[in-house]
Amino acid sequence: MVANDWDSIRKQARHLENDIDLKLIAFNKVGVGAASAATVPAGTSDTSPLLGDHVFETLSIEIEQMLDKLSNINEKMSEIPNSGTAVLHVLQRHREILHGYRQEYLKIQANHTTRMEREELLRGSGLGSAGSPSTSGLSRRDMYLKENTHLHNSSSLVNDQISIAMETKEHLSSQRQHLKRFQTRMHDISNRFPLISSLIQRINIRKRRESLILGAVIAVCTILLLLYAFH
Repeated sequence: MVANDWDSIRKQARHLENDIDLKLIAFNKVGVGAASAATVPAGTSDTSPLLGDHVFETLSIEIEQMLDKLSNINEKMSEIPNSGTAVLHVLQRHREILHGYRQEYLKIQANHTTRMEREELLRGSGLGSAGSPSTSGLSRRDMYLKENTHLHNSSSLVNDQISIAMETKEHLSSQRQHLKRFQTRMHDISNRFPLISSLIQRINIRKRRESLILGAVIAVCTILLLLYAFH
């Protein structure tokens, strides 16, 4: 009896998983279509975007209900007495599938919201000052071209700033080279000063020595003259 209940509930889970998989595929297509329809040119019917949004919301509610139902089925499977590693592995696999479906559902919703906000931003970014024509009627291609132009202008400004920075770097490098040369010359001059000072000191010593020798010679001559005069 337990085995029959297990097989029956597992079949329900697998059938519901297949249905959810198909619903998610349709849900993703409708989300992309609804975002694309939000940028239809002016003058066309606006019932298509509204219809896309309605279908998207309807599928969202249906998928949420199916996910809740699959969660309840998984709980029922876990409550059935069973034994064996294979059964536990199957139950864990069903739980992983449910978790994956929930993540995919949330991802599609988030992508849809992001696309809608992007389209609203693109439509609203073209509104000028009073009296200027609105660009809300531009096609998707025109808006993307306009955005591409803004990006190109921004890239040009960045390139200009980079060029100025490179020129400044080259100028600073040139100044650095000049300062290095000046520092080298000053170092050479400072190294020469001790040599000049030493030479002057030697000259002074030699002058003093010559003066002493000359004084001694004069003194000796004077003494000799005095001795000769007194004798």
